[in-house]
Amino acid sequence: MNGARQDSLVPEQIAQLPWRLILLVLAISGFGLAILYSAAGGQLQPWAASQAVRFMVFFAMAIMLSRFREEHWKFFAYPVYALTLLALLGVEIIGQVGGGSQRWLNLGFMTIQPSEIMKPVLILALAKFYDTLPSGELRRLVAIWPALLLIGLPAALVVIQPDLGTTVVLVAAGVAIMFLAGLPLRLFIGGAVAMAALVPLAFMFLLEGYQRNRVLTFLNPENDPLGTGYHITQSKIAIGSGGLFGKGFLNGTQSHLSYLPEGHTDFVFATMAEEFGLLGGLLLILGFALLIRWGIRVGQNAQSTFSKLTAAGLSTTIFFYFAINLMMVMGLAPVVGIPLPLVSYGGSAMLTVLICIGILMSIDRENRMRR
Repeated sequence: MNGARQDSLVPEQIAQLPWRLILLVLAISGFGLAILYSAAGGQLQPWAASQAVRFMVFFAMAIMLSRFREEHWKFFAYPVYALTLLALLGVEIIGQVGGGSQRWLNLGFMTIQPSEIMKPVLILALAKFYDTLPSGELRRLVAIWPALLLIGLPAALVVIQPDLGTTVVLVAAGVAIMFLAGLPLRLFIGGAVAMAALVPLAFMFLLEGYQRNRVLTFLNPENDPLGTGYHITQSKIAIGSGGLFGKGFLNGTQSHLSYLPEGHTDFVFATMAEEFGLLGGLLLILGFALLIRWGIRVGQNAQSTFSKLTAAGLSTTIFFYFAINLMMVMGLAPVVGIPLPLVSYGGSAMLTVLICIGILMSIDRENRMRR
């Protein structure tokens, strides 16, 4: 009797939320805020306070997205894709330039980066395409060229901004959806061989000068440790100097003495590793692993092809964010400007990842309702 009365005090819509996931996301983001607080020398400004406000707004948006139904995502998939593609075209015409790249649209009341929004939108469009495609057509050309067009159009617009990191995530997530949809394996093997053959040409003719320098620096960062190799060299020093348990909160030297560039954005993991050591790094990796594992399980429990592919694609997008950033700061991949989601300072990556989480919560809610 008392248990029933207590249960009734909690609104059903709140009780049905995936609270384990919510606590996990809050823990990762809270850890990120602590790192930003330390990176600013123990100050809430200029990063931690604004990041906290941004997170609360975007997280509330994710909760609202979780109330959508599967038919809503299907209905909006193509129209939102078209609008986001138009926004990418708008970036090329009237986009705002920052950091040497033209990636943002200034709407007056806010600035948006359409390439970030395109990541979950592309997943929804591809999932709808393969959901409506008859299974007997999967081995025919009709299953390939529309998907390549859906991926290629935004990827082409993003790569000329130029934004190599976002292009890589878009293409990788799109190809993952095609693979999970059941296309023949030989297509991916042939595509990988063709890509490998085109890499030298892309390196010479498609990449900007600074992007070629990043690749060369990745291959030999010690060649110019005070120039193009400075970022990755200082990042390795920061990570290595943290040891097993780190130097302690607020005691990092690489970031506090400004040796580590971008210690609050792309290289925030190095800032964290210096103060919290290997243990802190493993803890953060575990948090993201649990988040991605939850997303994969949501896809496995889904009933429709659309939900399965959407959940798998969104989980893959979060994984690429996380994996590429860690490989980048450790010197295992070229520096391509991919932030660590929910931890790095900035709104674009946080918005994208929380949109992904909101849609995943929506699919999870649908799964539980059907059960």
